[in-house]
Order: sequence, then C-alpha cells, then structure tokens
Amino acid sequence: MTKKVPQENIRNFSIIAHIDHGKSTLADRIIQECGAVSDRQMSAQVMDTMDIEKERGITIKAQSVRLDYIKDGEHYILNLIDTPGHVDFSYEVSRSLASCEGALLIVDAAQGVEAQTIANVYIAIENDLELLPVVNKIDLPAADPDRVLSELEEAIGIDATEHALVSAKTGQGVPELIDMIVERIPAPKGDINAPTKALIYDSWFDNYLGALALVRVFEGKIEKGQKIKIMGTKEEHQVLDLMYPNPIKPVKTNEISTGEVGLVVTGLKTVEALQVGDTITDAKNPTAEAIGGFEPAKPFVFAGIYPIETDKFEDLRDALNKLKLNDSSLSFEPESSMALGSGFRTGFLGMLHMEVIKERLEREFNLELIATAPTVVYKVKKTDGEEIEIQNPSELPEPQKIDTIYEPYVKATILTPQEYVGNLIKLLNDRRGIQIKMDYLNETRVLMEYDIPMNEIVMDFYDKLKSTTKGYASFDYEPIGFRPGNLVKLDIRVAGEVVDSLSIIVPEDKARTRGLAFVGQLKELIPRQLFEVAIQASIGNNVIARSNVKSMGKNVTAKCYGGDITRKRKLLEKQKAGKKRMKAIGKVQVPQEAFMAVLKLDS
Repeated sequence: MTKKVPQENIRNFSIIAHIDHGKSTLADRIIQECGAVSDRQMSAQVMDTMDIEKERGITIKAQSVRLDYIKDGEHYILNLIDTPGHVDFSYEVSRSLASCEGALLIVDAAQGVEAQTIANVYIAIENDLELLPVVNKIDLPAADPDRVLSELEEAIGIDATEHALVSAKTGQGVPELIDMIVERIPAPKGDINAPTKALIYDSWFDNYLGALALVRVFEGKIEKGQKIKIMGTKEEHQVLDLMYPNPIKPVKTNEISTGEVGLVVTGLKTVEALQVGDTITDAKNPTAEAIGGFEPAKPFVFAGIYPIETDKFEDLRDALNKLKLNDSSLSFEPESSMALGSGFRTGFLGMLHMEVIKERLEREFNLELIATAPTVVYKVKKTDGEEIEIQNPSELPEPQKIDTIYEPYVKATILTPQEYVGNLIKLLNDRRGIQIKMDYLNETRVLMEYDIPMNEIVMDFYDKLKSTTKGYASFDYEPIGFRPGNLVKLDIRVAGEVVDSLSIIVPEDKARTRGLAFVGQLKELIPRQLFEVAIQASIGNNVIARSNVKSMGKNVTAKCYGGDITRKRKLLEKQKAGKKRMKAIGKVQVPQEAFMAVLKLDS
C-alpha cells in the first residue's frame, strides 16, 4: 500500500542501544505488529541481511523500513531505521540519526546502562532528537526496570518519567510502544513546495539496478523521471525509479515527498557519485545550500591485506572496490612488501570492522588473504621542521631524522561491576592509560573514564578487558587528538633481512620485552630449513633480541661403517659448506601465522 499520507502523519525514528540489548529483535516485533511481514515470511533479525550479521548476531549495516500503521482510523507511516550497536560502526549510527526526528533508546532491563548507550545518546542529543527511553527484556528473571530507569537519569541525565517497558522476545508492551511513537515523536518539518533537498544517508550497489541512494527528503519532492543534481560532485542524473524500503522487497512509487525516506535508482555503475552525506536537489531549480554537518568517516586502524596467491592482486582490487560501494568508510591504496608481494594498505574504523571486511572478502569473493598486524596513524615531526603522517611503520624515517612522534589518543568510557575495578585499573595502567574520572553510579556499578593511546587498544585490548571482567564490562571510545609519545620502530630480521610487514611501533620502555616475546613466538612458527635461521629484533641497527631456528639434520655419515675418522669429517665438512652456500642464496618463507603473532603479543 503506497497511498499518500499527509506529512503530519509521518514518523521517522531510529533505534539506538548498546550491542546485544535487543535492537534488531524489537525492530522485528514492530515490523510484525504493523503487518509489513507475514508470520510465514518472518525470520529472526529480518533486517540483518548479511550472513555474517546473522551468524555473529550483530548488525553491521544500518537498515531502513517503511511501515503502515492504522490508529483510531488514522493512517500513519513509520520509517524505522535500525542501527548497529558496536563501537566500530558508530559512524553508521550518526548517519542514520541525521535522518530522524526521534529515537528509541533501548536499555537491557538486567544489564542496565552500558558504555555504548551513553555514546549513542550524545549523538542523538547533538541531532536534537526526541528520545523515548525503552526498557527491554522485562521478561528476564534478573530484570530490574526501576534500577535501570534511575541509572538512565543519573548516568546520562535524561528524564525517564515517560518510558516504555517491553519484551521484544515475547512482544509484551510493543503495541503500547508504537502508540507512544505516534504520540511523542514529532512529524517532519519542511516545505513541500520548496526546491528539492534530500540527504543521502546510505548508498550501495545492486547488481541489477546499479548504484542506489537511500535518501531522506527534507524539502520538496523527488519524482520519477526528474533530472537531479548531486551538490557535492555537481553531476546531474536522471531518476530511473523510486522505491520505499521494505524488509521483504522494496515497493515502487512515483514520488518521494517531504519527510519521507526512499530509494533513488539512477543506474550509475559506481557509488562514487552518491557519497553518503551529500545533498540531492533539482537540476533546473536547485536549493540554495546543501545539508551540512556531515563528516566523512575517518579510518583509525590500518592493516596490509595481501592475496596469498600473487596473481590474485587484481581480483582483490576488484573485490575491495565492490565492498566500498556498500561501505563508504572503507579506504585502501596499493602497497608492496618484500615478504608478501603486492597488496593494499586498508583503513578501517576499528578491529571488528577489519575482521568483518576480511571475512567478507574471503567469503563473497573466494579470496585467500593475509592481513598484517593493525596499526594506527602517527604524526611525525622531523628535525627539519616538516610534519608527516604515517600509516605504516615501514614509512617511519631514520631515528636521527625524527624530532617527535605524536600518537593518537582516545577517551575510553568503561562501565564495570565494582568487583573488577582493581583488575581494570592494572590493565589500563599497563596500557599507558591516564585516569580522568571514576564515578559510582550505584553500589554495584562504576563508570571509568581514561585517556589511552589508540595503539594500545587496537591489538587485543577488547579481549583482555572481557577476560579481566568475565565479560561484564562494556567499553566505548572516541578520538581526542594526538599527543607526543616516546616511541621507536621495532624491526624483525629473518636470516638477516628486515621483514617490513612485521615492523611495529612500540613505546621505548617496552621495546625489549616486546622484542623478546615476538622473537620467541616466531621461533616456534617459522619452519626449519636445511640451514640455521637467525631471527632478530632490532631498533635501527641495534639488535635487542635474537633466537635461532635450528637446521634440519641429514645423516650424511650413515654409509660410513667404521674406518678412518677423517672420512666422516670430510663428509661433514662438505655438508657444512653446502649449507653455508644454501644460506647465502636461501629465502626463508614466513608463514601467515607469523603475521598474526603480533596480535597475541602480551604486554
């Protein structure tokens, strides 16, 4: 049913919450309650379309759906935008919220306010959204809605007097919540007679329709056949088709008017022209200014991705280009390594984002890949006054040319049960964290804020945090700029040659322990050769740790039965000379596990 509905009956809202607090399940219930999907077509997490999302039980891409709802004989349109909860995908959250007038803030009735809840609330407040507190999972035996509501008021300072208590699993309280959405969330503003002004808040590539833009129209309308102009690129395109998003199959329409959300089909072969955050307007009668306030996603974590088979380089480039169509926060540029051949230096929003992209490349494009250890962006001030940014440790200038190295810091927010505070303080101090504040929300929960170098959290910090607190702590971070650090580049030499892809940047006082640990791990991982292989860790030309991989022995004296000792010696000397010659020309193959060993370096 695509009947036109007056603007005052449209409600645009999104669902925000910490990971695992039940956003996608609640979205399923709302969709079912509005009758957009029949019980036969319903599947769990109907809005999570990727296999990885269903397997991991997380939302990676924010999805939208248009729902029809009849209340007291009045027809309403609810545009629901489901957002991801994981810290790496908070960029998706900010894009989605820019298209809404309201947000459902979901909090788990048993776990209460978590770090991600706080971060998402601030994004919503910045966007001037009407917040509806929703306490989910009230069917759980450990549910304590009153405690959760008082936490909301204390930790975030929002008024939780008007709230909804629901169980997304059983459907309890969902009809009342939908009524609350209609009553509390304001209708979209905007003049339907003004020139077209629409925000692209997502774009992806469809194999049949080409590039698709998911837009929210703020003023005017977009009509089928209209000539539109993309304000960022100044390009003009024809609208071939228009659709409303639907969980099963998009519904075609002839126009998308003010306040509505819809898909614009332009038939473009790439998404480059449809950048997220850009503004669409009418080509003949353009709007005066674009919709502002959108920052492009900045990658924080960089890693090298290389195909195991060197002839698959172009296939990898093609696959990355296709993924970028669906994920504008991905960035990559070609790079080559002596050990791994040609590949790409790829930028990600965080560690989970990196894992997901690597998994998608391997699954969807049948590629076998090696990923190097993740690094962050450093700023280097050279002795001649020049400032450079480096994403790869191998780009670091010689020590004598460096004046100062600046490293990125983040503000980390951690919420934890009180009994783990001691363990957490030790972990954060080990990772060079600086305590900013520590608040007791109630007698059992503590909110900690730390400034911590980004480099210390990209490796295995999240795993350590979870094991230290038995999985009870929650963690969120936001970048706060660069600060000078006492850092050095740790090189790994295998058989005398520096393996550039294994270089890491470490604090000077930890270089020796890291070097010893790294060399020890590599000794176990590098296969034995017919000659002895030396593995060394060095800072510049100064070797700080060393280990040897013993050679494989072959008994060349087996044929000697007794006789003169000089015969045996002669054969052994001949073998020794042969090994020496092999060592001079021999190349040592470094296995993939060696590149992942960096991730397991325990500080």
